[in-house]
Amino acid sequence: MQRNAKECLSTERVISDPGVSATEGRVAWAPERSLWIGGMTLAALTLGPVFVTPGAVILFLVTSAVTLCLGHSVGLHRLLIHRSFEAPLWLERVMVWLGTLVGMAGPLGMVRLHDMRDWAQRQAACHDLHAHRARLLKDAWWQMHCRLDLAHPPRFVPEARLRDDAFLRGLEATWMLQQVPLGLVFFSLGGMPWLVWGIAVRVAVSVTGHWAVGHVTHRRGPQGWAVDGVAVQGYDLPRVALITFGEAWHGNHHAWPGSARLGIEPGQADPGWWVLLALRRLGLVWGLREPADLLPRAGLRRLGAVAAVGQGGDCEASVGGPLRPSFRSGSPCAASATLPTPGRAG
Repeated sequence: MQRNAKECLSTERVISDPGVSATEGRVAWAPERSLWIGGMTLAALTLGPVFVTPGAVILFLVTSAVTLCLGHSVGLHRLLIHRSFEAPLWLERVMVWLGTLVGMAGPLGMVRLHDMRDWAQRQAACHDLHAHRARLLKDAWWQMHCRLDLAHPPRFVPEARLRDDAFLRGLEATWMLQQVPLGLVFFSLGGMPWLVWGIAVRVAVSVTGHWAVGHVTHRRGPQGWAVDGVAVQGYDLPRVALITFGEAWHGNHHAWPGSARLGIEPGQADPGWWVLLALRRLGLVWGLREPADLLPRAGLRRLGAVAAVGQGGDCEASVGGPLRPSFRSGSPCAASATLPTPGRAG
């Protein structure tokens, strides 16, 4: 991380030139995005109850699990954005395609949305949209139907691996259309119930659920870690860890963004991590990074009780500098007061 002359952070892909501001900007309606999620939500609310069948609900549950876990959490978030593990190109592309089917944005759009928000939250202050400070309904409108036009924005500079990939560019240009072939298959196999529940209900629930988890985990909740000097903290949401496939451990993710494992404390369910372990046993992924393999980010501080552990163990608050976790030792509160040179995951 680097700061420019006016003390704005630069991150890996977001560059802060002199005069950049994370606080000054205008929230504007984003018609394409708004009509997309608005149309899916309207179809889900009006047609979902009419065409509900047991088979359609099962299809919704299975396709939601596959696209959200293997696609969004593992493929887009942990791999494409954070590069917290490695995979063969064919598998990476399959997972990224599945993540695109969630219906939030194209792969490059997801990287940009994520990195711009992350850049803003790392500053000393940022706009309310990036901080999820608005009240519930206003934040829902902002996050799912609007965009933030910063008055003095930073530069988004993706690396050549992303920028020059023809597959990613093609998927970015057609991300909404990716639902069409899937919808045709569903309709041919299960008629309107499968079409409505396999496309509209799935997209509406996935996108709305993603916003809801983000809204809560940037405002309140248990917190095992804090990052000093930043505009926004991350919090955990233990009750939905399973159905978010580990993404609910957002406080952990703010602390260790390069970790492929989000449920880093004993007892923290992380289905995305379980999938990665299974894929590693099959020889399909490698180089899985955990906190023990990473350098702590600037300002990272271990807090007291990690409520998300939920095993009845007590953890003492840190009173000095940042504590480095020893998550492989088996102790729910294991931490060392020193920062040894990190190793690399095998």
